[in-house]
Amino acid sequence: MVPILQRLLDRGDGSPYSTGTETRPPRSRVLILAPTRELAVQIEDEIHGLAYHTPVTSAAVYGGVEMGGQERALRAGVDIIVATPGRLIDHLRQQNADLSAIELLVLDEADRMMDMGFWPDVRRIISAVPAERQTLLFSATMPDDVVRLALEIVKSPAYVQVGDHRGRPARSITHRVASVAAHGKLPWLIDYLKKADGPVLVFARTKIGAEGLARKLASAGLRAAALHADRSQEQRRMAVEGFRGGRYRVLVATDIAARGLDIDGIRTVINYEVPDSPEAYVHRVGRTGRADEVGEAITLVSPDEQRALALLEKSVGVRLE
Repeated sequence: MVPILQRLLDRGDGSPYSTGTETRPPRSRVLILAPTRELAVQIEDEIHGLAYHTPVTSAAVYGGVEMGGQERALRAGVDIIVATPGRLIDHLRQQNADLSAIELLVLDEADRMMDMGFWPDVRRIISAVPAERQTLLFSATMPDDVVRLALEIVKSPAYVQVGDHRGRPARSITHRVASVAAHGKLPWLIDYLKKADGPVLVFARTKIGAEGLARKLASAGLRAAALHADRSQEQRRMAVEGFRGGRYRVLVATDIAARGLDIDGIRTVINYEVPDSPEAYVHRVGRTGRADEVGEAITLVSPDEQRALALLEKSVGVRLE
């Protein structure tokens, strides 16, 4: 992010430009696409901190809130747009956003952005930015089919890998399994959480499952909140901020929280069910063990999930003890 800001400052962006008859706001130079509202907000918060003493401006554009404030920011002109694809498409339809001067396109959590849920919108956005640009793709996992799609939107690409193994969890994370009957998972989890020290992030497979599990934990006297796509933007914001600030000791989430969410102090991640893909496992457990801090990932496994566990271990390349 720092090189991006330096590039904007070196070019003198942030000052109005003239069309010959009128002075108009600066056109955006950087576009960052993210899959979730939470990640878009987090990225823009980081930009604010880094650019605080500079003229560089930014706006976060995401769904679940009124478009008016975002429209005013885009029409006034910002250097950096951080957006979820669907809401940015809405603004493009209403001609609120000008992407004609974009020099740098960033796809964060690129493998998620290139799956079938996002890819059509992402391609529409890419068609609206100049062909001559730099494109950066970031992800903890980069399956081969995603690499093939990436080759459609980049020129002369360079692949940079951090860590020894592509698509594997950080070595600072300890992985283990708790073999529990399906009906015994809730009692096991309640007992564990009552003894746990520090915040714990629990992943559930479905939105209904996450909501119900959070309620059951709260009924057991645990300060728990749910985070999933069916909650309003305000509810999602309060859940994340409450968890980050210590109001909630437990956050029960779907994979909406597996991508990019950065909260200090998460020492333990628990998978209430075996994740349905190796990518989901890597991203989930990546919420702990960050920046070389130690972390623990626990997966609750019922007898009928043993086969799924074996496939997961083989795909991820770690042994869950």
